[in-house]
Amino acid sequence: MQVPDHLRSRIRHLHQFVTRQGLATIGNLVYGLLCVRLLPTEEYAKFAIIFGFMGTLTVLMDTLTTGTVAPLVGDRLKDHKLIADYIDSARHIMTMVYLALAPVISLVLLWILNRHHWSLFDNLQIIAAILFITWFARVGGSYATVLLLLRDRAFFYRVQILGSLGSLALLCVAWGAHVLNIYVCVLLNCAQILYQATSIYMRAKHLLQVRGQANRTMQRQIVQLALPSAPSSVFYALQGQIMLLLLLVLGHNSTGIANLGALARLGQILVTFRIINAIFVEPFFARLPRHQVLPRYLVAMAVGILVLGLFCASGFLIPQMYLLILGPHYQGLQFEVGLIILASSINFLAEYLQTIHVSRRFVYWWNNIANVVAILGVQIYSIWRFDLSILRNLLWMDVAAVSTSLLIQILAGMYGFVFGPQKMIGGHSQSVVTEI
Repeated sequence: MQVPDHLRSRIRHLHQFVTRQGLATIGNLVYGLLCVRLLPTEEYAKFAIIFGFMGTLTVLMDTLTTGTVAPLVGDRLKDHKLIADYIDSARHIMTMVYLALAPVISLVLLWILNRHHWSLFDNLQIIAAILFITWFARVGGSYATVLLLLRDRAFFYRVQILGSLGSLALLCVAWGAHVLNIYVCVLLNCAQILYQATSIYMRAKHLLQVRGQANRTMQRQIVQLALPSAPSSVFYALQGQIMLLLLLVLGHNSTGIANLGALARLGQILVTFRIINAIFVEPFFARLPRHQVLPRYLVAMAVGILVLGLFCASGFLIPQMYLLILGPHYQGLQFEVGLIILASSINFLAEYLQTIHVSRRFVYWWNNIANVVAILGVQIYSIWRFDLSILRNLLWMDVAAVSTSLLIQILAGMYGFVFGPQKMIGGHSQSVVTEI
């Protein structure tokens, strides 16, 4: 029996993801876990602070552009000038956000680092590295959209693998040479991101063969599509570090920060698979005919609940498996392992549904405002009611917060199916027909 062409294409891309992007994912995951094991507790506490702020700045830069180019380009994939113009319009918005945020983030980070009695010169080096890696990460992210839209996944995967495994190899060399410290770990990340961003940028320019030109109409369309999600995106970027900030303010030593950072690395097991949403989930649902969306949506939700439920069960039933990965400094965190995996699973499911909603333009002001208000309510109540200098209490607060976020995403999906997608300025965008 002959396999249909569209099914053969999906199997081929799934195989590429597992054998290529999977290697990059594993490399990044191992890199982070090795930092947990090899850095002393005090050093890893500082490492956790640095990368927490780096992640916050990256998410804030993406606030007004995330997930917008593919739905706006739609099925006009042969119009390379259109794609280039949308990319340049999105990059112009990101540049403005970066220039506004960089000074603020730098001052806050400098204040926190000074509390840990680092030298001013070391602090400025770290801040410079954060600004550097954040900027080039977003350049690479912007132009990666071109590679995915034009189906040049092989190059995209190859760059990810070389960057990931290369930095991991250099980390092992530094450890073997007894020169591994927090600065080496940060600089290796800078080198990885710079290589990946430069390679993707050059490849995207080669594929498009035209120069993009930002224009106000496209910028308004990008902002209009992203703006309903902007409040929750900003809040997510800030509240993603709320546990770290509370420990910095309420905690009495760096051990709690190191423990939280180590547990967060276990949460990264799921975060590293977010790229599945961009490569498969978003374009798949964007191109579906309207009558097929609901049944496929229900199947996707059921599969997500089943897989994530099994992952949660492993965290509570066999935490020793995860503690063995973290190393001897963190062996007393058995129940905390289950909590961090539960929270990361619920959060992943909420983001998974949000990706589908964005691809169908099920994005509205009310659900994002409700999401912010509900999570704020949970966090304010927790600060008032519980001792949040205790790590376990912080993790329970996180579980409650991401649960409210998941509930609101479910309600947004129901609203979208009943009342339809958001209307766009200047007409409607077309369905994405990229082969998946």
